[in-house]
Amino acid sequence: MKFRNGRWLTKMGAKSFSPKVVYETDTAGDTVKLFSPSFGVNHRGDTLGGVCFTIEISAPLRDTLRVRIMHHKGREDAGTCFPLNIEEGAMQLEDSPELLNVRSGMLELRINKSDCSMRFYRCGELLTSSTGDDISYIVEGWQGDAYPGGAAYMCQRLALDVDELIYGLGERFTPIVRNGQSVTVWNEDGGTSTEQSYKNVPFFLSNRGYGVFVNHPESVDFEIATETVNRTAFSVEGELLDYFIFCGDTMKDVLCRYTDITGKPSLPPRWSFGLWLSTSFTTSYDEKTVMSFIDSMFERGIPLSVFHFDCCWMKPFHWTDFLWDSDVFPDPEGMIRRIHERGVKVCVWINPYIAQQSALFAEGAERGYFLRRADGSVWQWDMWQPGMAIVDFTNPDAARWYGRGLERLLDMGVDCFKTDFGERIPADAVYHSGADPKKMHNLYSYIYNECVHDVLAKRRGEDDAVLFARAATAGCQKFPVHWSGDCWSDYSGMEESIRGGLSLTCSGFSFWSHDIGGFESSATPDLYKRWCVFGLLSTHSRLHGSTAYKVPWLYGDEAVDVLRFFTELKHELMPYLWSEARRSASSGVPMMRMMALEFEDDYNCRYLDKQYMLGDSLLVAPVFNSEGIARYYLPRGKWTNFLTGEVVEGGVWRTERVGYLSVPLFARENSVIPVGISHSNAEYGFKGNVELRVFGLTGHAETEVYDGENAIIKASFDKVQDRFTVTGGAGCRIKIGSASAELTAEHESGALPK
Repeated sequence: MKFRNGRWLTKMGAKSFSPKVVYETDTAGDTVKLFSPSFGVNHRGDTLGGVCFTIEISAPLRDTLRVRIMHHKGREDAGTCFPLNIEEGAMQLEDSPELLNVRSGMLELRINKSDCSMRFYRCGELLTSSTGDDISYIVEGWQGDAYPGGAAYMCQRLALDVDELIYGLGERFTPIVRNGQSVTVWNEDGGTSTEQSYKNVPFFLSNRGYGVFVNHPESVDFEIATETVNRTAFSVEGELLDYFIFCGDTMKDVLCRYTDITGKPSLPPRWSFGLWLSTSFTTSYDEKTVMSFIDSMFERGIPLSVFHFDCCWMKPFHWTDFLWDSDVFPDPEGMIRRIHERGVKVCVWINPYIAQQSALFAEGAERGYFLRRADGSVWQWDMWQPGMAIVDFTNPDAARWYGRGLERLLDMGVDCFKTDFGERIPADAVYHSGADPKKMHNLYSYIYNECVHDVLAKRRGEDDAVLFARAATAGCQKFPVHWSGDCWSDYSGMEESIRGGLSLTCSGFSFWSHDIGGFESSATPDLYKRWCVFGLLSTHSRLHGSTAYKVPWLYGDEAVDVLRFFTELKHELMPYLWSEARRSASSGVPMMRMMALEFEDDYNCRYLDKQYMLGDSLLVAPVFNSEGIARYYLPRGKWTNFLTGEVVEGGVWRTERVGYLSVPLFARENSVIPVGISHSNAEYGFKGNVELRVFGLTGHAETEVYDGENAIIKASFDKVQDRFTVTGGAGCRIKIGSASAELTAEHESGALPK
C-alpha cells in the first residue's frame, strides 16, 4: 500500500509517525526491547502523551533476526498465526550509549540510539537499512489529537542497493523480478493471467543474500521499488508489524534458513513423479471411459502412474459429499481395484465446500462444523455450489468429521487427493476457535491441506502421503504437491505457468506441477506437444483440462510419440530426480529453480523466467512458440546436450529450431547424472540398475543414488588424478563421453574409462 504523496508528503488525510530516538533499552533475557517515542524528549512534560513504539529483537535461529514493532501492544492477536519453528537463544549483544549491536551468526543489526536507524550486515557487509521515516505508523482520517480516526497501519521500508533484485512473494504470474511491482498477499481464485494468485507467501528473496518473511497471515501489502524506488516496503493493518530477516552466503542458503522456520518440504512418494492423467474438469465420463483411457495409454506404450478423477465423480450439486455418483459408477470399489491391477494409483478431487444439496450439509450445519456469520447462521453463498457452506477446520470435531469422509475413500482404495479451491474464504466469517477471519483468509489453505495430508499420513504412512493442491500460503510446502491453477490453453498460458512456478519455488516450495496442455479452452496439437515436454521435465506431471480431454491420441499420432518419449525419459531420469528430491526436502532448496538462484553472479540469468534448472545438474529451456524456435541462455562453462551428446561452450545466448521430440536439455560440466537402465514406470529398483553418466569432466564430480532412506551408490570422478571410485555400484555402469565400463563387486575403482 502506498502512503506517500511523492518523497516528502504523506497522502491526503493520513498522518505518519516514526521512531525518533531510542529512549529506553532492556537487554535482559533472549529478547532486546527498545522504547522509542516519535518525538524528541527535552523535558518531563514531553512524556505526557504522543505516539511511541516498542521494538523487540530476537534471534530465533542462526543467521536470523526477528523484529517486532508495536504501537498499542494490547491489540495483538497471538492466536491466529503461522505455525513456526522457533528456537530462542542464538543472540549476541554489544550495548553502548550510542549503538546497540545484535548478532545472530553472520547477521548483525546495528541500531543507532540517537535516531533509531537500523542497519543489517552480513559479516560486516551492509545488506539493507532502515533510516528516517522508514518505520511508520500511519493513521487514515487523522483528526488531530482525537486520533486514531480511521484505519491504522504499520509499515517498514528497507533500502535497495544498486543492482539489487527482489524475487518471491509466492506464486506470481507477473515478471519474476518483483522490482517495480505492487503486490498484495491475499489468496484469490483469479487464474494465471492476472496479478492475483492462489498461493501467496509474505516472503521475498534478495540477490544480495538476504530474505524477509513478514509474519502475518492476513493481507500484507508490498511495494517493491514502487512508492520509493530505492526501497522495499511492507505494511499491515493494525498496531503490530512482525518480520524475520535471514542472511546467507547465497540465496539458496537464505531459503534453507527460511524453511528452517516455516518447515521443510515433505518428500512426495516416488510413484507421484510419474505421469498423471485426469478426466478433466467438466467432461462427461464413466468407468468405461476411464478404463478405455487407461488401457489406451498402455496399448500405446505410455506408462501411467496415477489416474485422477476430477469433480464429476460426485453427483452434480452435491459437491463435496465423498459419495460416488452411483448412476455413473455403480461399483467404485471394483473399478478402483481394476485400476490398481494395471499398476495405476487413484486420485480423487475434493474441496472444503459443502453444497446445500450434499448429504453432509444438514449434519455439518447442526453440529457447528461450518463457518458462520455474526448472527450465528451458516455462512453460505451460491458462487461455487448452490448454497455451499465452508468447513471450519479450526473446530477439531469438524476436521475429524471431514477426515472420516476421506478415510472412507481410502478404505475403498483411493491413494491420494487433489485439494482444490480454498481461496474464496470470507473475511467476515466467525470461526469455532475465535480466530480473526482476516488472518484466516490465507491461513485457511494451510489448515485445509494440513487436515488432508494428516489423514493420508496416518492411513498411508508419511512416506506415501501426497496431495495435488492449489491454494497455499507460508508453510504449505510441507503438504506437496502444488499446481499452478487455471491457465489458458495457449503459449501465453504456458509462459504464465512457468513464471508462477519459478516464483513459487523461490518462496520455499520444492514440488510443483501445472496443467499440461492448459486448462481453459482446447490446446492445438502443436501447443499440446510442446507443453508435454515442459510438463514431463517438471517435478510432477499431470494431463488435465477444463472441458477437453487431454489424452494424446486426440491431438494426433505424433502427440502420442512425444508423450511416450518424454514419459520414458523422465522414468530414465528417476535415479537423478529422486536423489535431487531427497536433497530438496532436506535442505529447502527447490528442486525446480530459477536460473538466478543457481547462477547468482551471472547477470544474464537475473531476469530469466522461461528456462530453469531441474536439480543441480540439468538445464531445461521449453519452447514457447509454434515455429519451434528455442531461445535460451547457457551460463559459462561446458554444457552437454543430454539428448544428442553435443558439447557446447556456455556464456552465450543460443537460438535453434527444435523438433517435437527434442528440447534444449543440457547437463552441466562436472556433473554426474544417474539414470535407470531398465524401467517400466517411475517406481523401479535402482540397485544394479543404474548408469552413471559423467558430463564435461574437467575436475572433480560426485553423486549419490538413493533407493530408500540410505544412499545405495556413492561415486566420485577426478579428471586430474584420472581415477574414479564407486561404492555400491555392482551391476551398474559408468559412462564418460563415449567411453563406458561395467561395474562389478571387484571393479568399483580404477582409471577413468578411455
